[in-house]
Amino acid sequence: MSVDRQTAGRDEADIVVAGGGGVGLTVALAVRHADPRARVVVVDGRRPGTPDARASAIAGGARRMLTRLGAWTPIEGEAEPIREMVVTDSRLADAVRPTFLTFEGDVEPGEPFAHMVPNDALTGALEAAAERAGVIVRAPEQVVDFAAGPAGVEVELGSGARIAARLLVAADGVRSRLRGLAGIPVVRSDYGQSGIVCTVHHPRPHEGRAVEHFLPGGPFAILPLKGGHHSSIVWTEPRREAERLVGLDDFTFELELERRFGRILGEPKPVGRRAAYPLALVIARRFVAERVALCGDAAHGIHPIAGQGLNLGFRDAAALAEVIVETRRLGLDPGAADALERYERWRRFDTVQMGIVTDGLNRLFRTDLDPLRLARDVGLGLVDRLPGLKRLFIREAAGISGALPRLMRGEAI
Repeated sequence: MSVDRQTAGRDEADIVVAGGGGVGLTVALAVRHADPRARVVVVDGRRPGTPDARASAIAGGARRMLTRLGAWTPIEGEAEPIREMVVTDSRLADAVRPTFLTFEGDVEPGEPFAHMVPNDALTGALEAAAERAGVIVRAPEQVVDFAAGPAGVEVELGSGARIAARLLVAADGVRSRLRGLAGIPVVRSDYGQSGIVCTVHHPRPHEGRAVEHFLPGGPFAILPLKGGHHSSIVWTEPRREAERLVGLDDFTFELELERRFGRILGEPKPVGRRAAYPLALVIARRFVAERVALCGDAAHGIHPIAGQGLNLGFRDAAALAEVIVETRRLGLDPGAADALERYERWRRFDTVQMGIVTDGLNRLFRTDLDPLRLARDVGLGLVDRLPGLKRLFIREAAGISGALPRLMRGEAI
């Protein structure tokens, strides 16, 4: 990606995006793709090409958007379609883990409800597409302050450079500094859990099957990666236990992993780095302030139990880009209060709803009392026997239901 390394003086832009991860790059790319006259600057604290060994589930709606934006083709060769999802509920010591719920099939003919994609492939494709679209990137660089007013926002960078813009998009993560500078408070609930992330190799092929074991410590997800013999693990445990597990020597960690993974795919072998990330529910009380819009994790952080965090951010990006582009086409100011209020109305209900659902699922499945275990397993079994309800859940997981932005339907803005 071309990188603007200007370090002094004052520049001008229509939109400044703080944060060059998947969501921030998507906002910038989507605006430029639909409105090539817009001057869009992305300010990113990472150096271009910084590696990220993790993988993400890209839902069907997000894939449609990436296809429309010209970013899916370079990803497709490294993307593994999720053809089936299996849900179990058991204790760690149980000899058998009965399957209570399965999801299989496509949301549309030939269209899986999700793909697993390496983060490096996703970010690289978005960077390349943004470069082709003419997005200006300043990296490594940070937004350190801003001053918003009726006519616009002046953004100050760590290098001392300043950019005058109509709108500042904060896509700088769940610990967003800009959210704090904008005076936006958050609702926060700490789960006391951490998510362990690693990659494993297994002798037998996964055949596109994802598995979610609900265990008393938290969900243990096995997510298929390209090639058939590697899977991404998202393993939730109480925080102290997660720290203990990550700190184990390789042999002991492998034994603990196998207790949860099982041997249905053969002996699992960890590959590469493992890390633990603290988990909490974080939702901004407002998604906008004067000349500022929060997007992605800066607006919300949810439990990974349903794998929807990044996809929720992609829906933010698609909605915000649509509001910006349509406002500019009318000759109006995309940073004005009425435009930002439209974005907030569109996205906040969906976000709060998803936060409540994931929070409730996590609390329900952490409970190890026999009456509650029986009730939830009966509930899962009933859902498994109702094809119409299962199809509704699949469409929700694929991000193709509800009041969707055009890009999420695969349409141009």
